[in-house]
Amino acid sequence: MVANSGGRGVRAVALALGACSVLALSACADTQGGGAGGGGGKGVPAGATIEQYKAAFADVEPIKLTTQSPSPKGSVTGKNVEDYLKAVTEWSGGKITFEVTYSNGVAPPAEVDDALVDGRLDIGQVLPIYEPSEYPANAALIQASFVSNQTPIAGTLQSNAWPNEVAFKTPEITEEFEKKGIKLMVPYYDSGANVMFCRKPRRDLASLKGVQTASGGQAQNTELTALGAAPASVPYTEQFESLQRGVVDCTVSSFTVGVLGGFVKVAPNVTIDPAAGFALAPGGMAINQQTWDGLPLVARQLLWDRLDVFLSSNIEGKIWPNIAQAVSEAKAAGGSVGPFSDDARKAMTAANTRMLNDLRTKAKVDDPGAFVTNIQSAADRWLKEAQAVGPKETVAHADFDKWYKSGKVDVDRYIQQVYQQIFLPHRPS
Repeated sequence: MVANSGGRGVRAVALALGACSVLALSACADTQGGGAGGGGGKGVPAGATIEQYKAAFADVEPIKLTTQSPSPKGSVTGKNVEDYLKAVTEWSGGKITFEVTYSNGVAPPAEVDDALVDGRLDIGQVLPIYEPSEYPANAALIQASFVSNQTPIAGTLQSNAWPNEVAFKTPEITEEFEKKGIKLMVPYYDSGANVMFCRKPRRDLASLKGVQTASGGQAQNTELTALGAAPASVPYTEQFESLQRGVVDCTVSSFTVGVLGGFVKVAPNVTIDPAAGFALAPGGMAINQQTWDGLPLVARQLLWDRLDVFLSSNIEGKIWPNIAQAVSEAKAAGGSVGPFSDDARKAMTAANTRMLNDLRTKAKVDDPGAFVTNIQSAADRWLKEAQAVGPKETVAHADFDKWYKSGKVDVDRYIQQVYQQIFLPHRPS
């Protein structure tokens, strides 16, 4: 069992295991009696109720884990993190608690993986897009993220499902983190479709030519270049100032980042096209491997089982409210939300097709061709699942602020399918 009265989770593992050295941690943990590779103890069956979990935690010593949220406390943008932590604490009967730092106060987004390795964080949201050379398989998955549908309901549901299926079927994706001592819990989650925010209306090739545009990665650089724009590297924390001062005229970001960064009002001309999507800039949720290995089995199972809360809240508690707010802010600032002109749409579609074809031979995985085939089949299958639970009527992003209200879509039904088909087979036992 792991006891922690206020220190880092890695230190807690060392204290709880006494004489175990860090190098012998896994072997010594097994002697505590229980699941392979973990701190041992009894577990609970899949689908266990909250009462069963609380009973299983009755004799478990208190566990404190360190983490951070990307936003201020109570913000919609950090709701997925806060809801997940709250659910884990509640279901453990208060035995698992979290020391939370807000607004990326422990490590900036690009350094969360380092903070997991060195023990500043036990759990965090990693962003491999910032380091494609260190995470080439993850970068390949991100590069293909434009294959998702670009509608606010079915597209959002679909895009937060199929990449996880592909990730768990592609060993290189999880191994890139495992080699650093990090365990991926959620390989992929996004903040909704990426759109182009501009200070002025720019939807055709003529208006986009040479325009400095903040970009979130290599795939977006390729797409922007195809549009004739000039990609620029600007962290999302600096995009408001860059847009306000005219350092860049546009940025490719999600509605969530637009709300979090506060730049919708200075770049209210929004382009999102149902037939030509931008690659996304997703993250993953991960935990320090030593911390994970030292936890009692029931704790690892609970952290895994309540990923359903994280996934559900990421969509209904974060993405959709932020789309509605961003669209409303854009309209209030005199902007609008609409698609590309025909020439820009054609250029984007051609660029995306080339990138997907390149992945068939160049993706840094064992079988690049099969990798792309898996992407396409998983994306198609999860789009059908998403459309099955979505509303009968279709709604465009431009009308989402007036249409959306919480509970209008049965997200829980969809997320249970995602959990059972994708995450349950990897549940600790």
